Amino acid sequence: MNKNSSNIMALAPNTSNKRETICIFGTGDFGRALGHKMIQSGYPVVFGSRSTQKSSLIPKDAEVLSHAEAAQKAAIIIIAIQRQHYNFLTSLAEILHGKVLVDVSNNLKINQYPESNAEYLAQLVPGAKVVKAFNTVSAWALQSGTLDASRQVFVCGDDMEAKQRVMDIVRALGLTPLDHGSLLAAQEIENYPLQLFPMWKFPILLSLCLTAFFFFYCLIRDVIYSYVYDNKDFSFFIAISIPNRICPILALILLALVYLPGVLAAIIQLYRGTKYRRFPDWLDKWMLCRKQLGLVALAFASLHVLYTLVIPIRYFVRWRMSSQIISQALNNKTEPLNNTYVWLSDSYLALGILGFFLFVLLGITSLPSVSNNVNWREFRFVQSKLGYLTLILCTAHTLVYGGNRFLSPSSYRWYLPNAYMLSLIVPCIVLVVKFVLIFPCLDKPLTRIRQGWERNPQYSE
Repeated sequence: MNKNSSNIMALAPNTSNKRETICIFGTGDFGRALGHKMIQSGYPVVFGSRSTQKSSLIPKDAEVLSHAEAAQKAAIIIIAIQRQHYNFLTSLAEILHGKVLVDVSNNLKINQYPESNAEYLAQLVPGAKVVKAFNTVSAWALQSGTLDASRQVFVCGDDMEAKQRVMDIVRALGLTPLDHGSLLAAQEIENYPLQLFPMWKFPILLSLCLTAFFFFYCLIRDVIYSYVYDNKDFSFFIAISIPNRICPILALILLALVYLPGVLAAIIQLYRGTKYRRFPDWLDKWMLCRKQLGLVALAFASLHVLYTLVIPIRYFVRWRMSSQIISQALNNKTEPLNNTYVWLSDSYLALGILGFFLFVLLGITSLPSVSNNVNWREFRFVQSKLGYLTLILCTAHTLVYGGNRFLSPSSYRWYLPNAYMLSLIVPCIVLVVKFVLIFPCLDKPLTRIRQGWERNPQYSE
């Protein structure tokens, strides 16, 4: 018990009641928000500004002094101003000598300058210890406390002691510091907030390409074919029917693509006999965006549910049902209840409901606010075990929907199978390979490899 307690205390920042004074140059939105958060965390804060007149926007417990006076009161100075206003710091070089300058600035575009803002600051004040931090946290997040999406703070600097002091402040604010090494990493850290959904590019582009492909595929089969051969205008299918075919198809394919890289990784590890060699770059990138692929798949599944709910109020559906009723009345013939179709219909709906429920559960557990409250075993159980169960239910949902139409010649228009048949290719491959991998003759050596055993250690990298 004592040993564990000492380890915890060693990892925790200095939490004594008396904290060192922090100086903030700049009274803009971010400077004020950061100052307010620091005061809440027990830090005395002094602002350095061109105007020493205190505004109502400034936290009431903070002092406002000139830049020179404020710098003399603190060993750590946060530079919360834009790069183009750094020049005045050269006149304070003597006062700033030996102090820790924390650069929090960002640019308007990626690689806007030859060097990073932090490196430029270090050139202007060579006697100071420059650390890059806090540029990935927004003023709104600091003020509202909504930090789930921006809790990580990237930190870099050449002076280890200065960097550690800044990381202690980050922890005291309830944030998570990530050490990115020397000040050379500042350019990468400054570019990070300017990237537009970097992990979403592949899932979005893939979903757009698949959407375009299946849209034209269904357009050819369901609209153009009927117009050419039956002289029927079903162009209104573009509004509801075709999207309601595309959405479940993409949801199933994208869900299968979430688990396909894991299957491929297992095959590669079995082939190599070691886990200590890097996967190919394309597989690494694929595995890193699995969460985004799953969320896009959930979005398509949700659209499918909404489209399905409006089916009974569609004019075409109501017209077709009334036509069938009138036809039976005129022919004085009632179709008997077909128990086979009843079972297929109810099973199809039940599998879809259960699959969508687990789909939503997977999406909820991927949220940072939820995943942070479960341990690794629980998270893995939901994302892996329940994930494969979701894939099985959704695949079965599609198979039952097809019923005996897979072998019906009328299902192949212009020798093209129905679109949902194509959607089964990837998930069936994933499930079959996964089923093979759980055989003891493959599962046991794979488990040993993932525990560190190597078949050919001389080939490991």
